[in-house]
Formats: sequence, C-alpha cells, structure tokens
Amino acid sequence: MPFERRQLLRSLSIVFGSSFIWSRNQLGMAAQTATQPQVSPSPAGSTVHEGMATGMEMEKVTGIGGFFFRAKDPKALALWYEQHLGILPLPTSYGDHGWQQEAGSTAFAPFNETSGYFGDPQKDWMLNFRVRNLDKMAAQLQAAGIEIKVDPQSYPNGRFARLHDPEGNPIELWQPMAADTKG
Repeated sequence: MPFERRQLLRSLSIVFGSSFIWSRNQLGMAAQTATQPQVSPSPAGSTVHEGMATGMEMEKVTGIGGFFFRAKDPKALALWYEQHLGILPLPTSYGDHGWQQEAGSTAFAPFNETSGYFGDPQKDWMLNFRVRNLDKMAAQLQAAGIEIKVDPQSYPNGRFARLHDPEGNPIELWQPMAADTKG
C-alpha cells in the first residue's frame, strides 16, 4: 500500500473516531515533524491532556462552508461539475441555495509538499467526494467520455477512484465502506 494511501487511511481513522489503523498516541507520534507548530499557552484554569486543552470547551468549525479556487474558465468548469458530479454552482442571489452535501465524515489531511498522491506535482490540492455507488458513478462518467481509474482494492474505509476535471485538477471519489452519516 503506498505511503500516501496509508496516510489517508490514518486521517480517516481519526475522522471516524476509531482506531482501526493506529491508536491516537501512535498517530500523534507519527505526525510529529522536525518543525512543530507554535502553540498558544492554555487559558488560566485549564489543563492540557495529550495535546488538548481541557477545563473549557474549544470552539470548532462545523464543516466546510465553501471551496474556492482559481480556474482558467470558471463558468465552463462550474458547468462541468454540475453536469457530471451534480454540484450546483454558487447561487447568484442570497435567496437561492447552493449545493447541499449529505452528512458524513470529511477528511482534512495536509500532505507533504513532495507527495505524489495528487498526481501532477504542480497541483496543490485534491478534492475527495463521497459517493453512494462508485461503480454507477464511474459508469456515468465513462459514458460521458471522462477517463476514470477505479482502484480495484477495497480498503477498511471503502473504495476509491480517480479522475481529473477539464483543467487537470485531481478528484478522488470515495464510496465509504459502511454507513457514513456522522455529521
């Protein structure tokens, strides 16, 4: 299994709240790098346990509210995502609603800048979309003339496929192994 796939699986094990690959302590040790991030001192009256402040609840983000990126032809690219992946474009007025994703886990995983996981080394990001049925989605994309590579291996957290949008941005499709409805 390539290093990058293991790294993704470890990240997903944290997202799922399980330790089907590594325990939290093992992952924490593996994630350490030579340059540690600067950490603010804990507020008075709070304690730190395994790197997490206790004594007061940390305010957290509730999800990804948008994904914004540059494109050579934004209108054509938005149309491609709508036609082939069902992602509605940004609403044109405040009364309209944009794409609503289904509840489920989201992996947030920075990769080493030299990682080959995204394919083209000039690409700094990759989108991973959850799908209900990877085989049906792959067939739909192939019927539209879009090249897609389905990974023949099934992993503890599901199945994966790779494709690129018209501007060469990498996309990974993920069919979770089990019901993935944690919000």
